[in-house]
Amino acid sequence: MLDEDGTPFDVEPRNVLNRVWQRLRQRGLSPVVAVELEFYLIDRQRDAEGYLQPPCAPGTQERNTQSQVYSVDNLNHFADVLSEIDELARLQGIPADGAVAEASPGQFEINLHHTSDVLLACDHALALKRLVRMVAEKHNIQATFMAKPYEEHAGSGMHVHISMLDNQGNNVFADDDGEDSVLLKQVLAGMIALMPASMALLAPNVNAYRRFQPGMYVPTQASWGHNNRTVALRIPCGDRDSHRVEYRVAGADANPYLVMAAILAGMVYGLDTSLPLPEPVTGNGLEQEGLPFPIRQSDALYEFEHQPALNALLGERFSHVYLACKTDELVQFE
Repeated sequence: MLDEDGTPFDVEPRNVLNRVWQRLRQRGLSPVVAVELEFYLIDRQRDAEGYLQPPCAPGTQERNTQSQVYSVDNLNHFADVLSEIDELARLQGIPADGAVAEASPGQFEINLHHTSDVLLACDHALALKRLVRMVAEKHNIQATFMAKPYEEHAGSGMHVHISMLDNQGNNVFADDDGEDSVLLKQVLAGMIALMPASMALLAPNVNAYRRFQPGMYVPTQASWGHNNRTVALRIPCGDRDSHRVEYRVAGADANPYLVMAAILAGMVYGLDTSLPLPEPVTGNGLEQEGLPFPIRQSDALYEFEHQPALNALLGERFSHVYLACKTDELVQFE
């Protein structure tokens, strides 16, 4: 999107992301990213009390109210829907990697392949969401990327995996021994420092904050750790070339361009400031003290308004407009 003078419109989310991305590229750094999206398939009809309910499985017409992570049965029940999503994604050039069943009935996750083009990664995420909804409608059910559609079940997130290459194609998140590099520790510190203010982008509506509850497979503090799914920033197991960060905070209904912009802004901030990095979390991060997230949208907007570093990295005009729009939405809701 362009402004009247032909320059990129600085409030448009894709342009916001591109500006932050270029800050890293100017340093000779190229992030490689992959997006994972969780969603629910739901019945078009509400239950007797007017609440959402899982759909009946095509063929059996049985309504599954129980599930478990990676359930083969849950995949089989909706194989026709998921297979069509996979096939149409392939035809449209969306690099989807199949679906896995998540912990709640009717909940699935689809992963997108990694790419060094962060704008394209977000384009694919948006296209995939549209495709999932379209295929669900064709099968007379609905799909929702709402962050917290059920009170009693886990919410849906947008997880982003990021590694970083230098101009020679080396992964600079790992040192020569394959351990966490100094640069990785710098960007982790920056992302943690800006995470409370970034919540205004990662959780962009009132419902999104209902997702952050203990026992719901979601972090509640700005923390990091190795192969630990209770922290906000997970360093998965892997070899030197695959050394990366999984950013596990954003809701599935957040704008992918703004989520990615917030992540990269945290990285730039860490490189600019060389902040001290908290110790990695071992064990259950939900039971340990740390830097908490804002638990209400009003608190997140306050943090966003009073974080000048994040505002500057995203753009002052964008930050002003975004804050005004979200504040007005919240006032109308309340």
